[in-house]
Amino acid sequence: MDMGLLDFGLVIDPVEKQKYEYLPLPISDRWGILINENHALASKAFVTPKDLTDHALLISNQTLVNNQLSEWLGENLSHFKIAGSYNLLYNASLLVKEGNIVAFCIDGIINTKDSGLVFVPLKPALTARINIIWKKKQIFSNAGTLLLEKLASHTKTKSS
Repeated sequence: MDMGLLDFGLVIDPVEKQKYEYLPLPISDRWGILINENHALASKAFVTPKDLTDHALLISNQTLVNNQLSEWLGENLSHFKIAGSYNLLYNASLLVKEGNIVAFCIDGIINTKDSGLVFVPLKPALTARINIIWKKKQIFSNAGTLLLEKLASHTKTKSS
């Protein structure tokens, strides 16, 4: 986007959006854990911070995400067994599938059907907003202008 190759981008909060214009979309993603289907937590309908105190955890290497997770956990991450961090959830899922490790993630990034993996949502729920972003002072094509107008009007109707 900064080089002018893309007009729009989709980002999932928390992310620094200050250098862009953005429009929050009327949808959000839910956070949870990705675990091996044989893991002790796999049969739970949801997990709480207390459920995770004795398990090895993989977390995203994004600082803002880690701050959000610390708030949800109610403690600094250093009070938990952090086994490592990941850039790409797919790579973390390979570790999760092979062992007894728990990865914090957003639902739907990894298809868990017939994969040996299970997604379990967090309770209390933790969600992430999705935003469309674009360069400040961007001059759009007619199609880009129309897309942004449609998104803005659809967003207003959903939030009203």
